[in-house]
Amino acid sequence: MMDKVEYCSKKVVGEVDTAQSVGSGTLPVLATPMMVALMENAAMNAAEKLLSEEETTVGSELNIRHLRPTAVGEEIEATAILTLQEGRKLTFSVTASDKNGTIGEGIHVRYIVNIEKFMQKL
Repeated sequence: MMDKVEYCSKKVVGEVDTAQSVGSGTLPVLATPMMVALMENAAMNAAEKLLSEEETTVGSELNIRHLRPTAVGEEIEATAILTLQEGRKLTFSVTASDKNGTIGEGIHVRYIVNIEKFMQKL
């Protein structure tokens, strides 16, 4: 049985995190891309215990729903839980929440890569 692999990332929503600021919308609320970035950060950190020094993970796929707005100044947290490992492919269930409950949810796929080999592709 696979050990539970999960991580929780937190941040306070700032002006730079709003849809208005990042250009993904016109309102001064948490931007979907910023919520997704925190979800990816949680998944990246959750995967760390599975890696050697020569490896990292890269994001590959997202299927996310942003369910409701969050105001500037609110703390949000994203949690990633590894639900499936198929070789180098890691599938995470991700959620984001604020003091009022869930603000986003979905699935995020990352792949384990050798850092040197990956960077040679540039």
